[in-house]
Amino acid sequence: MSDHDPAAPVNLDYAASTPMRAEALAAQAAYDASDIAGANPNSLHTLGRKAASELERCRRDVAASLGRRIRSSEIIFTGGGTESDFLALFGMAQGARERDRNRTRVLVSAIEHDAILDNVPALRAQGFTVELIGVCPEGFIDPDELEHMLADDVGLVSVMLANNETGVVQPIRELAARAHAHGALFHTDAIQGYLHIPFDVDVLGVDALSLAGHKVGGPVSAGALYLRSRTPLRPQVMGGGQESGRRAGTQDLRAIVALAAVARELHARVEDDSQRVRAWADALYARLCSHPRIQATMGDWTCVERLPGIVSLTVDGYDSEELVLKLDARGFEVSGGSACSSASLDASHVLSAMGIPRERALGSLRISFDDRCDPADLDRFADALLDLIG
Repeated sequence: MSDHDPAAPVNLDYAASTPMRAEALAAQAAYDASDIAGANPNSLHTLGRKAASELERCRRDVAASLGRRIRSSEIIFTGGGTESDFLALFGMAQGARERDRNRTRVLVSAIEHDAILDNVPALRAQGFTVELIGVCPEGFIDPDELEHMLADDVGLVSVMLANNETGVVQPIRELAARAHAHGALFHTDAIQGYLHIPFDVDVLGVDALSLAGHKVGGPVSAGALYLRSRTPLRPQVMGGGQESGRRAGTQDLRAIVALAAVARELHARVEDDSQRVRAWADALYARLCSHPRIQATMGDWTCVERLPGIVSLTVDGYDSEELVLKLDARGFEVSGGSACSSASLDASHVLSAMGIPRERALGSLRISFDDRCDPADLDRFADALLDLIG
Protein backbone atom coordinates (compact mmCIF):
# COMPACT_ATOMS: atom_id res chain seq x y z
CA MET A 1 0.00 0.00 0.00
CA SER A 2 1.07 3.58 -0.60
CA ASP A 3 -0.31 7.07 -0.12
CA HIS A 4 -2.79 7.84 -2.87
CA ASP A 5 -2.67 11.03 -4.90
CA PRO A 6 -6.29 12.24 -4.81
CA ALA A 7 -5.88 13.67 -8.31
CA ALA A 8 -4.87 10.31 -9.77
CA PRO A 9 -7.49 7.78 -10.88
CA VAL A 10 -7.84 4.65 -8.75
CA ASN A 11 -7.49 1.53 -10.89
CA LEU A 12 -9.98 -1.07 -9.71
CA ASP A 13 -9.99 -3.05 -12.95
CA TYR A 14 -7.14 -5.47 -12.24
CA ALA A 15 -9.12 -8.42 -13.63
CA ALA A 16 -8.66 -6.83 -17.06
CA SER A 17 -4.93 -6.23 -16.67
CA THR A 18 -2.52 -5.20 -13.95
CA PRO A 19 0.40 -2.78 -13.68
CA MET A 20 3.86 -4.31 -13.96
CA ARG A 21 5.33 -5.30 -10.60
CA ALA A 22 8.72 -4.03 -9.41
CA GLU A 23 10.11 -7.57 -9.65
CA ALA A 24 9.09 -7.83 -13.30
CA LEU A 25 10.54 -4.44 -14.19
CA ALA A 26 13.80 -5.25 -12.39
CA ALA A 27 14.08 -8.59 -14.21
CA GLN A 28 13.62 -6.89 -17.56
CA ALA A 29 16.17 -4.20 -16.68
CA ALA A 30 18.68 -6.87 -15.68
CA TYR A 31 18.07 -8.70 -18.94
CA ASP A 32 18.50 -5.50 -20.96
CA ALA A 33 21.85 -4.86 -19.25
CA SER A 34 23.10 -8.42 -19.77
CA ASP A 35 25.16 -9.82 -22.62
CA ILE A 36 22.29 -12.11 -23.69
CA ALA A 37 19.89 -9.22 -24.41
CA GLY A 38 18.51 -9.93 -27.85
CA ALA A 39 20.28 -13.28 -28.18
CA ASN A 40 18.31 -16.14 -29.68
CA PRO A 41 18.04 -19.00 -27.14
CA ASN A 42 17.89 -21.46 -30.06
CA SER A 43 21.32 -20.51 -31.43
CA LEU A 44 24.31 -22.81 -30.93
CA HIS A 45 26.92 -20.16 -30.12
CA THR A 46 27.95 -19.05 -26.63
CA LEU A 47 25.37 -16.28 -26.23
CA GLY A 48 22.64 -18.55 -27.59
CA ARG A 49 23.52 -21.23 -25.06
CA LYS A 50 23.54 -18.69 -22.22
CA ALA A 51 20.13 -17.43 -23.33
CA ALA A 52 18.87 -21.02 -23.52
CA SER A 53 20.11 -21.64 -19.98
CA GLU A 54 18.22 -18.56 -18.76
CA LEU A 55 15.10 -19.69 -20.62
CA GLU A 56 15.23 -23.07 -18.89
CA ARG A 57 15.70 -21.43 -15.50
CA CYS A 58 12.53 -19.44 -16.16
CA ARG A 59 10.75 -22.61 -17.25
CA ARG A 60 11.68 -24.26 -13.94
CA ASP A 61 10.43 -21.24 -11.99
CA VAL A 62 7.05 -21.23 -13.73
CA ALA A 63 6.76 -25.01 -13.28
CA ALA A 64 7.52 -24.65 -9.56
CA SER A 65 4.75 -22.07 -9.21
CA LEU A 66 2.25 -24.68 -10.44
CA GLY A 67 3.16 -27.50 -8.07
CA ARG A 68 5.96 -29.51 -6.53
CA ARG A 69 5.80 -32.35 -9.04
CA ILE A 70 5.48 -30.28 -12.22
CA ARG A 71 8.38 -30.75 -14.62
CA SER A 72 9.90 -27.90 -16.60
CA SER A 73 9.43 -29.92 -19.79
CA GLU A 74 5.66 -29.63 -19.23
CA ILE A 75 5.74 -25.82 -19.66
CA ILE A 76 5.20 -24.32 -23.12
CA PHE A 77 5.86 -20.58 -23.34
CA THR A 78 3.41 -18.59 -25.47
CA GLY A 79 2.75 -14.99 -26.40
CA GLY A 80 -0.05 -14.63 -23.84
CA GLY A 81 -3.16 -16.16 -22.35
CA THR A 82 -5.27 -16.09 -25.50
CA GLU A 83 -2.63 -18.05 -27.40
CA SER A 84 -2.35 -20.53 -24.55
CA ASP A 85 -6.10 -21.13 -24.65
CA PHE A 86 -6.06 -21.43 -28.45
CA LEU A 87 -3.21 -23.94 -28.40
CA ALA A 88 -4.94 -26.05 -25.76
CA LEU A 89 -8.39 -25.95 -27.34
CA PHE A 90 -7.41 -26.79 -30.91
CA GLY A 91 -4.24 -28.74 -30.18
CA MET A 92 -5.83 -31.06 -27.63
CA ALA A 93 -9.11 -31.54 -29.53
CA GLN A 94 -7.17 -32.48 -32.66
CA GLY A 95 -4.74 -34.60 -30.66
CA ALA A 96 -7.54 -36.53 -28.98
CA ARG A 97 -9.24 -37.16 -32.32
CA GLU A 98 -6.01 -38.33 -33.93
CA ARG A 99 -5.54 -40.80 -31.09
CA ASP A 100 -9.16 -42.00 -31.32
CA ARG A 101 -11.14 -40.92 -34.39
CA ASN A 102 -14.42 -41.34 -32.49
CA ARG A 103 -13.50 -38.54 -30.05
CA THR A 104 -15.21 -35.72 -31.95
CA ARG A 105 -17.13 -33.93 -29.17
CA VAL A 106 -15.75 -30.98 -27.21
CA LEU A 107 -17.45 -29.67 -24.06
CA VAL A 108 -16.79 -26.14 -22.79
CA SER A 109 -18.54 -24.21 -20.06
CA ALA A 110 -21.05 -21.53 -20.98
CA ILE A 111 -19.14 -18.97 -18.88
CA GLU A 112 -15.72 -19.30 -20.54
CA HIS A 113 -13.73 -16.27 -21.64
CA ASP A 114 -14.09 -15.23 -25.27
CA ALA A 115 -10.60 -16.67 -25.85
CA ILE A 116 -12.40 -20.03 -25.70
CA LEU A 117 -15.95 -19.27 -26.80
CA ASP A 118 -15.05 -17.22 -29.88
CA ASN A 119 -13.23 -20.25 -31.26
CA VAL A 120 -16.26 -22.54 -31.10
CA PRO A 121 -17.36 -21.84 -34.72
CA ALA A 122 -13.87 -22.65 -36.01
CA LEU A 123 -13.83 -25.90 -34.04
CA ARG A 124 -17.18 -26.86 -35.52
CA ALA A 125 -15.85 -26.06 -39.00
CA GLN A 126 -13.13 -28.63 -38.36
CA GLY A 127 -15.75 -31.32 -37.80
CA PHE A 128 -16.06 -31.20 -34.01
CA THR A 129 -19.36 -31.13 -32.18
CA VAL A 130 -19.08 -28.45 -29.48
CA GLU A 131 -21.56 -28.26 -26.60
CA LEU A 132 -21.84 -25.77 -23.74
CA ILE A 133 -21.98 -26.92 -20.13
CA GLY A 134 -24.53 -24.98 -18.10
CA VAL A 135 -23.90 -23.43 -14.70
CA CYS A 136 -26.03 -23.14 -11.58
CA PRO A 137 -27.35 -19.75 -10.35
CA GLU A 138 -24.31 -19.37 -8.08
CA GLY A 139 -22.05 -19.44 -11.14
CA PHE A 140 -20.34 -22.81 -10.92
CA ILE A 141 -20.70 -26.11 -12.76
CA ASP A 142 -22.32 -28.98 -10.90
CA PRO A 143 -20.16 -32.07 -11.62
CA ASP A 144 -23.37 -34.04 -12.16
CA GLU A 145 -24.28 -31.65 -14.99
CA LEU A 146 -21.02 -32.49 -16.71
CA GLU A 147 -21.54 -36.19 -16.02
CA HIS A 148 -24.83 -36.13 -17.94
CA MET A 149 -23.02 -34.81 -21.02
CA LEU A 150 -20.01 -37.13 -20.96
CA ALA A 151 -19.75 -40.16 -23.22
CA ASP A 152 -17.08 -42.14 -25.04
CA ASP A 153 -17.09 -39.68 -27.95
CA VAL A 154 -15.91 -36.68 -25.88
CA GLY A 155 -12.30 -35.83 -26.62
CA LEU A 156 -11.83 -32.65 -24.60
CA VAL A 157 -13.48 -30.77 -21.74
CA SER A 158 -12.44 -27.16 -21.07
CA VAL A 159 -13.61 -25.34 -17.93
CA MET A 160 -11.98 -22.24 -16.47
CA LEU A 161 -10.50 -22.38 -12.97
CA ALA A 162 -12.21 -19.16 -11.91
CA ASN A 163 -14.50 -16.83 -13.80
CA ASN A 164 -13.03 -13.51 -14.87
CA GLU A 165 -16.32 -11.68 -14.30
CA THR A 166 -17.82 -13.11 -11.12
CA GLY A 167 -14.66 -14.55 -9.57
CA VAL A 168 -16.46 -17.83 -8.82
CA VAL A 169 -14.02 -20.75 -8.51
CA GLN A 170 -14.99 -23.98 -10.23
CA PRO A 171 -14.71 -27.52 -8.75
CA ILE A 172 -11.95 -28.39 -11.21
CA ARG A 173 -10.63 -31.45 -9.40
CA GLU A 174 -14.00 -33.18 -9.48
CA LEU A 175 -14.78 -32.06 -13.02
CA ALA A 176 -11.44 -33.33 -14.31
CA ALA A 177 -11.95 -36.67 -12.56
CA ARG A 178 -15.37 -37.06 -14.20
CA ALA A 179 -13.91 -36.29 -17.63
CA HIS A 180 -11.03 -38.72 -17.19
CA ALA A 181 -13.42 -41.49 -16.13
CA HIS A 182 -14.84 -41.27 -19.64
CA GLY A 183 -11.44 -41.08 -21.32
CA ALA A 184 -11.63 -37.36 -22.16
CA LEU A 185 -8.82 -34.84 -21.80
CA PHE A 186 -9.32 -31.85 -19.48
CA HIS A 187 -8.04 -28.27 -19.90
CA THR A 188 -8.55 -25.37 -17.52
CA ASP A 189 -8.10 -21.69 -18.29
CA ALA A 190 -6.45 -20.54 -15.06
CA ILE A 191 -5.56 -17.10 -16.38
CA GLN A 192 -7.70 -15.27 -13.82
CA GLY A 193 -6.83 -17.51 -10.88
CA TYR A 194 -3.08 -18.09 -11.35
CA LEU A 195 -1.13 -16.73 -8.35
CA HIS A 196 -4.31 -15.23 -6.88
CA ILE A 197 -5.34 -18.44 -5.11
CA PRO A 198 -3.11 -21.34 -4.06
CA PHE A 199 -3.44 -24.53 -6.10
CA ASP A 200 -1.34 -27.47 -7.20
CA VAL A 201 -1.85 -28.65 -10.79
CA ASP A 202 -1.09 -32.21 -9.79
CA VAL A 203 -3.87 -32.10 -7.19
CA LEU A 204 -6.30 -30.54 -9.68
CA GLY A 205 -5.59 -33.47 -11.98
CA VAL A 206 -5.87 -31.52 -15.23
CA ASP A 207 -4.08 -32.35 -18.47
CA ALA A 208 -3.44 -28.73 -19.41
CA LEU A 209 -3.63 -25.29 -17.82
CA SER A 210 -3.34 -21.82 -19.35
CA LEU A 211 -1.82 -18.79 -17.61
CA ALA A 212 -0.90 -15.21 -18.50
CA GLY A 213 1.60 -12.76 -17.06
CA HIS A 214 -0.38 -9.53 -17.24
CA LYS A 215 -3.05 -10.70 -14.77
CA VAL A 216 -0.46 -10.91 -11.98
CA GLY A 217 1.84 -7.95 -12.63
CA GLY A 218 3.90 -9.46 -15.44
CA PRO A 219 4.10 -8.38 -19.08
CA VAL A 220 1.21 -8.58 -21.51
CA SER A 221 3.27 -10.55 -24.02
CA ALA A 222 4.11 -13.53 -21.80
CA GLY A 223 1.97 -16.60 -21.21
CA ALA A 224 2.36 -20.32 -20.79
CA LEU A 225 0.54 -23.59 -21.21
CA TYR A 226 1.16 -26.43 -18.79
CA LEU A 227 0.79 -29.69 -20.71
CA ARG A 228 1.00 -32.93 -18.80
CA SER A 229 3.57 -35.36 -20.21
CA ARG A 230 2.25 -37.66 -22.96
CA THR A 231 -0.90 -35.57 -23.46
CA PRO A 232 -1.69 -35.55 -27.18
CA LEU A 233 -1.33 -32.10 -28.74
CA ARG A 234 -1.23 -31.04 -32.36
CA PRO A 235 0.93 -27.88 -32.76
CA GLN A 236 -0.97 -24.87 -34.11
CA VAL A 237 2.00 -22.72 -35.17
CA MET A 238 4.55 -24.26 -37.51
CA GLY A 239 7.90 -22.89 -38.64
CA GLY A 240 10.51 -24.02 -36.16
CA GLY A 241 11.33 -26.55 -33.49
CA GLN A 242 11.01 -24.22 -30.50
CA GLU A 243 9.26 -25.37 -27.32
CA SER A 244 10.08 -29.00 -28.19
CA GLY A 245 8.22 -28.66 -31.47
CA ARG A 246 4.94 -27.72 -29.78
CA ARG A 247 4.95 -23.97 -30.47
CA ALA A 248 7.09 -22.48 -33.21
CA GLY A 249 8.59 -18.99 -32.95
CA THR A 250 11.57 -17.47 -31.19
CA GLN A 251 10.77 -17.09 -27.51
CA ASP A 252 10.46 -13.57 -26.08
CA LEU A 253 13.03 -14.09 -23.36
CA ARG A 254 12.75 -10.52 -22.08
CA ALA A 255 9.05 -11.02 -21.31
CA ILE A 256 9.60 -14.54 -20.00
CA VAL A 257 12.20 -13.49 -17.41
CA ALA A 258 9.69 -10.94 -16.09
CA LEU A 259 6.96 -13.58 -15.87
CA ALA A 260 9.31 -15.94 -14.04
CA ALA A 261 10.29 -13.22 -11.57
CA VAL A 262 6.64 -12.65 -10.68
CA ALA A 263 6.05 -16.40 -10.42
CA ARG A 264 8.92 -16.75 -7.93
CA GLU A 265 7.81 -13.78 -5.85
CA LEU A 266 4.08 -14.42 -5.66
CA HIS A 267 4.07 -18.20 -5.34
CA ALA A 268 5.96 -17.95 -2.05
CA ARG A 269 3.27 -15.74 -0.51
CA VAL A 270 0.07 -16.54 -2.40
CA GLU A 271 -1.76 -17.91 0.65
CA ASP A 272 -1.04 -14.84 2.78
CA ASP A 273 -1.87 -12.44 -0.04
CA SER A 274 -5.13 -14.19 -0.89
CA GLN A 275 -6.33 -14.10 2.72
CA ARG A 276 -5.58 -10.41 3.06
CA VAL A 277 -7.18 -9.44 -0.25
CA ARG A 278 -10.23 -11.62 0.46
CA ALA A 279 -10.80 -9.75 3.71
CA TRP A 280 -10.87 -6.46 1.78
CA ALA A 281 -13.33 -7.89 -0.76
CA ASP A 282 -15.55 -9.32 1.98
CA ALA A 283 -15.72 -5.91 3.65
CA LEU A 284 -16.65 -4.28 0.33
CA TYR A 285 -19.34 -6.89 -0.38
CA ALA A 286 -20.78 -6.48 3.11
CA ARG A 287 -20.99 -2.72 2.87
CA LEU A 288 -22.34 -2.46 -0.68
CA CYS A 289 -24.81 -5.36 -0.49
CA SER A 290 -26.46 -3.78 2.53
CA HIS A 291 -27.94 -1.28 0.06
CA PRO A 292 -31.34 -2.52 -1.19
CA ARG A 293 -30.48 -1.88 -4.85
CA ILE A 294 -27.14 -3.71 -4.85
CA GLN A 295 -26.82 -7.49 -5.03
CA ALA A 296 -23.92 -9.89 -5.47
CA THR A 297 -24.23 -11.64 -8.83
CA MET A 298 -23.81 -15.09 -7.25
CA GLY A 299 -26.41 -14.53 -4.56
CA ASP A 300 -25.09 -15.17 -1.05
CA TRP A 301 -21.46 -14.23 -1.59
CA THR A 302 -20.46 -15.67 1.78
CA CYS A 303 -21.30 -19.22 0.67
CA VAL A 304 -19.53 -19.32 -2.71
CA GLU A 305 -15.83 -19.98 -3.27
CA ARG A 306 -14.48 -16.88 -5.00
CA LEU A 307 -11.26 -15.28 -6.14
CA PRO A 308 -10.09 -12.91 -3.41
CA GLY A 309 -9.84 -9.76 -5.52
CA ILE A 310 -13.05 -9.68 -7.57
CA VAL A 311 -16.29 -8.11 -6.35
CA SER A 312 -19.17 -8.74 -8.77
CA LEU A 313 -22.41 -6.81 -8.30
CA THR A 314 -25.60 -5.69 -10.00
CA VAL A 315 -27.20 -2.32 -9.33
CA ASP A 316 -30.96 -2.15 -9.90
CA GLY A 317 -32.13 0.75 -12.04
CA TYR A 318 -28.75 1.45 -13.66
CA ASP A 319 -26.86 0.08 -16.62
CA SER A 320 -23.17 -0.74 -16.58
CA GLU A 321 -22.11 1.90 -19.07
CA GLU A 322 -23.73 4.69 -17.08
CA LEU A 323 -22.17 3.54 -13.82
CA VAL A 324 -18.72 2.99 -15.30
CA LEU A 325 -18.66 6.48 -16.83
CA LYS A 326 -19.99 8.19 -13.70
CA LEU A 327 -17.49 6.38 -11.49
CA ASP A 328 -14.73 7.22 -13.94
CA ALA A 329 -15.65 10.90 -13.62
CA ARG A 330 -15.17 10.51 -9.87
CA GLY A 331 -11.76 8.94 -10.31
CA PHE A 332 -12.52 5.22 -10.03
CA GLU A 333 -11.79 2.80 -12.88
CA VAL A 334 -14.04 -0.28 -12.84
CA SER A 335 -15.67 -2.38 -15.52
CA GLY A 336 -19.18 -3.58 -16.26
CA GLY A 337 -20.45 -6.98 -17.17
CA SER A 338 -21.92 -5.63 -20.38
CA ALA A 339 -20.46 -5.01 -23.80
CA CYS A 340 -21.58 -1.94 -25.70
CA SER A 341 -22.12 -2.57 -29.39
CA SER A 342 -23.00 0.01 -32.01
CA ALA A 343 -26.65 -1.00 -31.87
CA SER A 344 -27.42 -2.14 -28.35
CA LEU A 345 -26.16 -2.90 -24.90
CA ASP A 346 -25.97 -6.67 -24.50
CA ALA A 347 -26.11 -8.49 -21.20
CA SER A 348 -23.05 -10.48 -20.16
CA HIS A 349 -23.08 -14.06 -21.40
CA VAL A 350 -21.78 -15.12 -17.98
CA LEU A 351 -24.66 -13.57 -16.06
CA SER A 352 -27.16 -14.78 -18.64
CA ALA A 353 -25.84 -18.34 -18.21
CA MET A 354 -26.40 -17.96 -14.45
CA GLY A 355 -30.05 -17.18 -15.11
CA ILE A 356 -29.86 -13.52 -14.13
CA PRO A 357 -32.59 -11.53 -15.94
CA ARG A 358 -31.37 -9.23 -18.69
CA GLU A 359 -32.59 -6.06 -16.98
CA ARG A 360 -30.61 -6.86 -13.86
CA ALA A 361 -27.56 -8.13 -15.74
CA LEU A 362 -27.32 -4.85 -17.65
CA GLY A 363 -26.52 -3.13 -14.35
CA SER A 364 -23.54 -5.26 -13.42
CA LEU A 365 -20.23 -3.96 -12.08
CA ARG A 366 -16.89 -5.70 -11.54
CA ILE A 367 -14.47 -4.21 -9.03
CA SER A 368 -11.09 -5.96 -9.06
CA PHE A 369 -7.76 -5.50 -7.30
CA ASP A 370 -4.80 -7.39 -5.86
CA ASP A 371 -2.41 -7.21 -2.91
CA ARG A 372 -1.18 -3.78 -4.02
CA CYS A 373 -4.56 -2.18 -3.33
CA ASP A 374 -4.99 0.44 -0.61
CA PRO A 375 -8.10 -0.53 1.42
CA ALA A 376 -8.77 3.17 1.92
CA ASP A 377 -9.38 3.42 -1.82
CA LEU A 378 -12.03 0.73 -1.55
CA ASP A 379 -13.75 2.72 1.18
CA ARG A 380 -13.65 5.84 -0.98
CA PHE A 381 -15.01 3.86 -3.93
CA ALA A 382 -17.91 2.56 -1.83
CA ASP A 383 -18.65 6.13 -0.73
CA ALA A 384 -18.76 7.24 -4.37
CA LEU A 385 -20.99 4.41 -5.59
CA LEU A 386 -23.44 4.72 -2.73
CA ASP A 387 -23.60 8.47 -3.26
CA LEU A 388 -24.32 7.95 -6.96
CA ILE A 389 -27.24 5.63 -6.51
CA GLY A 390 -28.65 7.41 -3.45
